[in-house]
Amino acid sequence: MRIRCIQWTTLFVCIMLMASTLAGCFGGHDQDSDNSFGKNGKPYTGTSITAYMGVSPAADVIRSMLPEFESQTGLKVNLQILANEQLSQKLSVQLTAGSSNPDVFMIRPLEEVKLFHKNGWVQPLDEYVRRNPDYDFDDFSKSAIESTTADGKLISVPLSTEQQILYYRKDLLEQAGIPVPKTLDELEEAVKKLHDPDNGVYGFVARGQRNALVTQLSSFLYSEGADFQKDGKATINTPEAIKGISRYANLLKNYGPPGVLNMAWPQAMGVFAQGKAAFFTDASAIYSSMLDPGTSKIVNKVGFAMFPAGQAGAKPFNITAWGLAMNSASANKEAAWTFIEWATGKDLVLKSQQRGNPGARNSVWNDPQGVSGFPEEYIPVISESIQVGVGHDRPQVFSVSEARDIIGDIVIKGLLGEDIKDAADKANQAYQAIIDREKAK
Repeated sequence: MRIRCIQWTTLFVCIMLMASTLAGCFGGHDQDSDNSFGKNGKPYTGTSITAYMGVSPAADVIRSMLPEFESQTGLKVNLQILANEQLSQKLSVQLTAGSSNPDVFMIRPLEEVKLFHKNGWVQPLDEYVRRNPDYDFDDFSKSAIESTTADGKLISVPLSTEQQILYYRKDLLEQAGIPVPKTLDELEEAVKKLHDPDNGVYGFVARGQRNALVTQLSSFLYSEGADFQKDGKATINTPEAIKGISRYANLLKNYGPPGVLNMAWPQAMGVFAQGKAAFFTDASAIYSSMLDPGTSKIVNKVGFAMFPAGQAGAKPFNITAWGLAMNSASANKEAAWTFIEWATGKDLVLKSQQRGNPGARNSVWNDPQGVSGFPEEYIPVISESIQVGVGHDRPQVFSVSEARDIIGDIVIKGLLGEDIKDAADKANQAYQAIIDREKAK
């Protein structure tokens, strides 16, 4: 009888140990805080969410990998990829109406984060990004996260980034024996030497349209130690700001092509791609247009360099061009986060970068596979820009377009030969009025 009792006790203990082991294998923590998609079964079977995305390489990768994600999680994702203007219009209508759809959407942080946060349309993600150590939120570059933050709260997760870089004609510099400029003073000297309008080559080209030029002006400001504002005060008439603005305006005025006042990035890039300029500065994301034989005459002559240093060092913008955000009215926030976590995880960012979409994860930029989709000399330029970059490229106010017009007008006055200091003083007052107006609301 005693032997039989021991046998039953032993059997019971074995069963309990087996159950505990199985629980450790198949359970143990909430799938919502786990990046091991599909390892805990299909927790979202019967659940569906809607995601709106803009046309981009990142959206293409997400769409191509979506069947696998749905199979692993059981979550059905109604993914809609829309043209940028259509995306903005649909979001504005639906979020204003308090709609729970879409659950997830792409957002242009520097245009929309402040407004969407103020209106209560977006769910802060701070509590989500730290749940799962494997997600490794600290892997995202700090300046990219700065772009997606409002009032100290994380409003979206970076999906793709842009940096301001310097494009140059390798052949022209080699022929003239000019090294690649590392400072803005060196850039001016090189521009002056290579400016040859009689032979159809201008020294420098960049955006000259009043509103459009402001984002590219930003790196000139930062590298001279200036910014658009500081501690609630407009600062576009400080000595540092005037130095940066004057440099940008003078480069365009003295060494730019005709019609520069009407140039946004497509027109300025077109001048460079047609071989009509020695130097061009703009966003890193447009590099492929200059390597496309269908749009460029200088495919094998394009060089990439860090934005040159001013008196405060080299400080290009490094911004989040697109982020993924969650609708605060979503009825399926846990499922929505699971999708965002997957779409911005290391594996998807790696695949996206392999298709030419520059992400914000440091580990992927340090992975040979992660940079395989970019030209070899382009990679260190972007890697360094990410480390030293500033996380905004425009005025940090709700009325971004109005502020850009005010600031861009200083450059226009310079291009027309008017006094930049006087224009900056007047613009600073107008910009301060915007800041004060928004504070009062």
